[in-house]
Parts: sequence; structure tokens; C-alpha cells
Amino acid sequence: MKVLRVAAAVEAVSVLILFGNLLTVHARPVTALGGPTHGTAYLVTIVATFALTVAGAAGAARAMAFVPGIGGMLVLNWLRRHPEAVKAPSGDPVG
Repeated sequence: MKVLRVAAAVEAVSVLILFGNLLTVHARPVTALGGPTHGTAYLVTIVATFALTVAGAAGAARAMAFVPGIGGMLVLNWLRRHPEAVKAPSGDPVG
């Protein structure tokens, strides 16, 4: 869940930075760094959502993950209201 929280925050902040850059100075270094950062956070959000949720119970959350920019935040909000859709921990100890 921590990975999803971090990825959702990075996704939202990076898209705001990219739009702010686009609407103001349009500096290439900001685009060059922000684009891949946003894309990576977007993909991590999707993968984390699928990994954390139960297939049948979380169709809405899985669909929300594909919304660029705010999908991760939408998923976190949805999961807060539907905790039954989160997979149970496997019980395996993590090194």
C-alpha cells in the first residue's frame, strides 16, 4: 500500500509540474525530467493497484488506476471506502 501512496503522490505532483511548465516557460529540462517521472509513476500506480486488489471486488479501482494524473489518488480514496477489496497479506516474511 505504501508503494501505491508514493506512486500516486508522485503521479499527481509530476503532472501538475508538467502542466505548469507547459503553461508558463516550457523549459525543456523540466519536460525531459518530468515526463519520464510521471510516466513511471503512472505505470507503478497501475501495477500496484492490480497487485493490491482482489480481481472481482475492485473493478472500479482498477479502472480508476488508468486515469492519468489523478488515478492513484482516486484509487486510494476508493480503497479507503472499500477495504474489503484489498488482498489479504500473504504472510510471507519480508527480508
